Amino acid sequence: MIHIELLSRVDNLCDYTFNFCWHNRQLDPDAVIPHQNGTECTYRDLTDALKTETEVHIKGDVGERLAQGMGADIRHLGGTGGIGTGTTSRIFVDGDVGAEAGLGMVAGAVYVSGRVEEPLGNILEVRSDVAGYRKFASITDLLCNRRPEMPVSNSLDPAKLRLVLNDGILRGTLCARCDCPVDVLVEGDAHNGTGLLMRQGTVTVMGDAGMNTGAHLNGGTVVVRGVAGEFAGAYMKCGVLLVGGGMGYAGADMASGAIYSRKKIVTSPPAEKTRITGADMSLIRKLVGAGRFESMRYSKYEVGTSEKYVAVPMRDGSLVMRRVD
Repeated sequence: MIHIELLSRVDNLCDYTFNFCWHNRQLDPDAVIPHQNGTECTYRDLTDALKTETEVHIKGDVGERLAQGMGADIRHLGGTGGIGTGTTSRIFVDGDVGAEAGLGMVAGAVYVSGRVEEPLGNILEVRSDVAGYRKFASITDLLCNRRPEMPVSNSLDPAKLRLVLNDGILRGTLCARCDCPVDVLVEGDAHNGTGLLMRQGTVTVMGDAGMNTGAHLNGGTVVVRGVAGEFAGAYMKCGVLLVGGGMGYAGADMASGAIYSRKKIVTSPPAEKTRITGADMSLIRKLVGAGRFESMRYSKYEVGTSEKYVAVPMRDGSLVMRRVD
């Protein structure tokens, strides 16, 4: 068991991505966590402990993005990209917790004695088994592993893998890395990253959704009845993203899959508008209950098949466009 006391808030504790250190290098995993009282634990010490199912106890208020990616075996750090070891890991916080706790969290539990700021990550408050603490579990873990915990609010049907989120709490990375046929309905808005790395199942957001909705989608279905933020469907590998509208850069660097939008959206290469088929319209009607004529108003975007050309200068100074093979 690890015990640390904080004299001031620190972000990204127990963060399995170390704040995406391979991308922005803003956090050194082996750096000593600041503002400790009497200990010299590093960021890696905490995550390594959790991976061996050693409890981590933190006294004092905690900053943002606590337990980000908890339970995931991060590919960029040499993992498989799936769910790793330490699936019953527990974090205890004697204090308050900052926003975006549990982003991308796929296993384990977080116990908090104080407040938890919104938006939340991929977590849901369940009935606590420890007096004096609120308990938060991963939505992915709760559904796919049919965990016995019951939510303190919202509506869960474990047999049908169906969850209705109607508590008005904004959540991000809903159903991250989900690999089972879940059916999640959000009766309101969602934060960033809905369906991140999702492989199976359907998430429907009745309101708007934030940035990176459907990013890295790998087989699941994400439906946003309202507007999705920038970079919707970025890096998609497979699956379906259906939105009412988008804020731009949709489909950036996507490899496959399909994006449908009721309103015209601005895409980024290689995504481009393609012809919508009868099968596409049937899928749209199934996902949003649209009528035949309503489904015809949607546009489809996917990896473009347009021929690429390059300008080649000729001896006379003219330019000839030649196709790139």
